[in-house]
Amino acid sequence: MKRLIFGAFLILALAGGAAGYLLLTDKGKPEIALVPDSEMASPKREFTLTLGDVGSGLKSAKVVVSQDAKQITLLDKTFATPVRDAVETFTLEPAGLHDGPFTLAVTATDRSIANFGAGNTASLTRQITLDTTPPRVDVLSMAHIVRQGGVGAVSFSVNENTESAGVVVGDEFYPASKLDNGKYFGLYVFPYNMDPKNFVPKVKVTDKAGNVGMASFRYQAIPRKFRDDKLNISDAFLDSKMPQYYNIITDTRDNLQIYLRVNNDIRRQNSVFLKELAQKSAPTMLWDKKAFLRLPNAAPRAGFGDHRTYYYQNREIDQQTHMGVDLASLEGAPVPAANTGKVVFAGFLGIYGETVIIDHGLGLQTLYSHLRQIDVKVGQDIKKGEILGKTGVSGLAAGDHLHFGVLVFGQETSPIEWWDQHWIDDNILSKL
Repeated sequence: MKRLIFGAFLILALAGGAAGYLLLTDKGKPEIALVPDSEMASPKREFTLTLGDVGSGLKSAKVVVSQDAKQITLLDKTFATPVRDAVETFTLEPAGLHDGPFTLAVTATDRSIANFGAGNTASLTRQITLDTTPPRVDVLSMAHIVRQGGVGAVSFSVNENTESAGVVVGDEFYPASKLDNGKYFGLYVFPYNMDPKNFVPKVKVTDKAGNVGMASFRYQAIPRKFRDDKLNISDAFLDSKMPQYYNIITDTRDNLQIYLRVNNDIRRQNSVFLKELAQKSAPTMLWDKKAFLRLPNAAPRAGFGDHRTYYYQNREIDQQTHMGVDLASLEGAPVPAANTGKVVFAGFLGIYGETVIIDHGLGLQTLYSHLRQIDVKVGQDIKKGEILGKTGVSGLAAGDHLHFGVLVFGQETSPIEWWDQHWIDDNILSKL
């Protein structure tokens, strides 16, 4: 028993000694990172302070701003227990600074007893200029006519350099690009499922300091009614199509349940992926300013915005919206690129099956799906009319056809507009 007690005391003593040794010998300073790293700031600009200390842990952090003879503490944090990492946010609003230069100083101290018990202290100092003036935005384009489910374009000028610029529609932000002529140009979408009363596009610009400028512009919103469709899902369809997804959905072999998860969960994942892929869009126009090609000698089988109700054994099982145009030609028909651009995706994509996506720049992309064969590679430049693959029945296709989609910053829109040169001239090119 005495040996056990002695052993326990020995372990505690060793642990305490090790901890004391660590606190005494820890000479490493905390790490400090502050974003954004900008020379300009507005009062509402949010700063994010990231702290770390892998040794004895963080003890305290402080943020002080100085202007003229005034010092204001924006953050004074003491950590009750040792922490390895911490993230704090703050703005300049409480400081009451005036426009002009000021100093921002950050200090962080760890729990080491080095330096006669004071610990190790790291510091970061920045010279920043406070700017409270929002950017001035002037809309230059006219006659903004947008159909529900379709695309609009706007051009505008800004009186200073920007951090971001684009068009806001509801909760969506569509980035604009600065052209060689100094103007900004951006595409935006009138969502198919947005009440026309709520469609109020506005230009939004954020300058380098974080100030926001907004500008309204005149527009005409044209509402549309979309078709309702009923689709019967048979066991034969499920048995032939669901094995494609067995390596994605592995916890069941109930084909109906797999179908419902593909038509819902995978569909949502595909939508997220398309928006992420849009970030790769080139900042310049890659297409030839001419009408986009349609699959030759093809009959339309389904339209954009069709509201589909799905039935299985006479029972409603699902509802979805068709976000492209289905075109049927000969089985295995060659599929031409609708316009010039760069291939940014080529492979299997959930509900779409074998798919190719071409970027045409400025957020505009085209999607070709349900292919049986893909003849292009990611990163490849492709010319208008060049064959990219052959039509097929991959994905959720019930018969051989091409699902053709047009996307603006990842949001699928009506392709029909882009087949019309008159529409392109009046609604896109006139804004350049």
